Amino acid sequence: MYLRCYEIRGGVREVSFNQLITFHSVDEAQSPQESLQWFAMRDLKRRHAKLPAYKLFENLKVSYFTPMVHRLVVVNGKRVDQEVPFMPDLLFVKDSREHLDLIVESTPKLQYRYKIGVQHTPIIVPTAEMERFIYAVESSENPKFYSLNEVTSEMINRKIRIIGGKLDGYTGTLVTTRGSKVKRLLVELPSLLAASVEVEAEYIQLV
Repeated sequence: MYLRCYEIRGGVREVSFNQLITFHSVDEAQSPQESLQWFAMRDLKRRHAKLPAYKLFENLKVSYFTPMVHRLVVVNGKRVDQEVPFMPDLLFVKDSREHLDLIVESTPKLQYRYKIGVQHTPIIVPTAEMERFIYAVESSENPKFYSLNEVTSEMINRKIRIIGGKLDGYTGTLVTTRGSKVKRLLVELPSLLAASVEVEAEYIQLV
């Protein structure tokens, strides 16, 4: 699996890392920084659609993030290993509301995710929170993603702070996985998505 990063500055540069996410970065000088926000989106296309929403945004040179995993799928009667979105109906897009409205209006089955109980108010993830999540996942060789109902009380352990290493300064919950000695930090986008990333035991401080 790969982290695909494109930067448009009079040319194209592509960098690949062995990761479980797809992240697309473009030249944001085209729009005022203050108008760009991370929107939680819903892609209601069928699972194997030829042009899923994240590929649409890649083609449009719009920044996006969607967790990717490897799964066995049937193609022409054969089971093959493919990289697919962890949650097919969830992705995050960094854009202005005005521009994103135009894309949503012209794209069937692409919708905003709305706040529960607040009519017509899209979910916006604060930039610092989104970047913190992306960096944590990007820094791990083997991140594990969880939908909200997959994070159980049995998994959650002590509160910890990371002292040193790539995630220096991060705080969160120590994840316990039965049968595994690997230490993991749980990072979350509240009400949307969670991931656990490996951390060295020597960097863990209980809080």
